[in-house]
Amino acid sequence: MDMQTSFLDRLFEKGLLIDTGVDGLYGRSGQFEDVITAFERLIDRTGGIDGAEAIRFPPGINRAHFEKSGYMKSFPQLAGTVHSFCGCELDHINLLKCMDEGDDWTKEQKATDIVLTPAACYPLYPTIAKRGNLPKDGGLYDIQSYCFRHEPSKDPARQQLFRMREYVRMGTEKDVTDFRQTWMDRGVKMMETVGLDVEIDVANDPFFGRAGKMLANNQRDQNLKFELLIPVTSAANKTACMSFNYHQDAFGTKWGLNLDNGQVAHTACVGFGLERIALALFAKHGLDVQEWPATVRETLWG
Repeated sequence: MDMQTSFLDRLFEKGLLIDTGVDGLYGRSGQFEDVITAFERLIDRTGGIDGAEAIRFPPGINRAHFEKSGYMKSFPQLAGTVHSFCGCELDHINLLKCMDEGDDWTKEQKATDIVLTPAACYPLYPTIAKRGNLPKDGGLYDIQSYCFRHEPSKDPARQQLFRMREYVRMGTEKDVTDFRQTWMDRGVKMMETVGLDVEIDVANDPFFGRAGKMLANNQRDQNLKFELLIPVTSAANKTACMSFNYHQDAFGTKWGLNLDNGQVAHTACVGFGLERIALALFAKHGLDVQEWPATVRETLWG
């Protein structure tokens, strides 16, 4: 039995995660949720001094916005769409017959105007663009959402539905790169306060296909994405629990995000994988939070 499956089984046995029969889709116990809530309070204490505007989106995004984002060009293997029955009464009878016979009943399902949110910040860019030019000092936003990525796995840190907390900065190149560096420093300190061993490394997104390899190489060569890595199921292959992304003016150009002087805005974001951080804490300190080090409990629960 590999370490990923072993850790997942222990989480099931303890009741911290609840098996649904689908890899990467889990229920969470109250204790698991309490750890996430406590860590989010730590995020609030760390980032609250910056005065970000808090926005919470549902786990679905406008399909037209999703299409415009270009996500399908780079990550078609991860996307999830929302389909619904759109047939007549006869179609419904055929659907029920298919289900009774164990045949494919989904062929009458049609795509709706909703796509599952792939990253918490994706609905933000068109939302802010509709407001017009950014304020003089740019914009800073606090986002949290469930996200979906179709990558079923026995690794409990690679879930299909998970929560992402983000801070997103819009402004000049200096504004957003300074913001990213500030959060890289903060991220390391935050994890140290809860007793986690971390390292930061340059990274790339899982772009699809042969063209995606060039995009990934460019992303790494330009140091556009860094990840904060923590041991969860393996000390050798650590898990990315935070990411620090500089988009240059890509989203500004795509969505018409402009500074107060009309120039195209640059953007950057810092993302916390909330389930992954909780799992990292359980992996490091044990499955019983009452036995965690006093300093860690004090940091999280006061």
